Amino acid sequence: MNQIKAVFNGEFNYLENIKISPFSRAYTFSDSIYEVIPFYKNNIIAFEAHLNRLQASSDALNIKIKINNISLEIQSLISSCDSDSGYVYYQVTRGKDLIRSHIYLDDLEVETFGYVTPFTFETKSLKVMVCSDDRWGRCDIKSTSLLSNVLNMNEAKEKSCDEIIMHRNNILTEAGASNLFFIKDGQVCTPSLSNNILPGITRSILISALSEAKINVLESNFSLYDLQQASSAWLTSSTKGIAPIKDILNVEHTLDRNDNFYLECKKIFDVKFFS
Repeated sequence: MNQIKAVFNGEFNYLENIKISPFSRAYTFSDSIYEVIPFYKNNIIAFEAHLNRLQASSDALNIKIKINNISLEIQSLISSCDSDSGYVYYQVTRGKDLIRSHIYLDDLEVETFGYVTPFTFETKSLKVMVCSDDRWGRCDIKSTSLLSNVLNMNEAKEKSCDEIIMHRNNILTEAGASNLFFIKDGQVCTPSLSNNILPGITRSILISALSEAKINVLESNFSLYDLQQASSAWLTSSTKGIAPIKDILNVEHTLDRNDNFYLECKKIFDVKFFS
């Protein structure tokens, strides 16, 4: 088995050799942020957008980062990968406490960690479960605090589902690790961005690609009823690309994976994402 190549605080090594303190605030408080940066045939997908979002997340948590150093480390990890397609997971943590404390010291040294792994990009049809969105109120920050997502997605897994779609008081938000799109009455729809929704990079790529093709995307508040009326639906993320939903476990629906409008949107997206 190939060893996973990684970096910790600027030092490159194999993942198995990296040691992190149990007093790291990532471990004790999830006081950390992250990005997943995909690359395809040695081309980094939307690199600047991922770096900008990491900077925005760090600013929101008042974590001081050196984005140019991070950029170079990510590029070095990609160059070291045994495959020309994959992704980098990169995490920034506020630092390491002397002893666990809710109040962090002002002079903590920021921890950075990343690894690279090969990945095969392929379209997979998904079965999803709808559930209540009980996450914290700043889901627009790409925080490692994902316990609600973990619990709901593993409950979905026990029911042979691949993902979840969340809602707050019947208003759709997003999936567990993806953004949601659907087609209703010939219109491409997606929940509008808010503190409850992460501004997905792949989401943005799709909206831009469709706009260039003169296809409007309606961003608004949508209900579970709207999803029930959809002719097709899909999820987007850095590793899923655009993944059609084939079945919704606990909601009546009328989805058609062979919907021509969806197939047109996917074709437009694939050209933009993988070029």
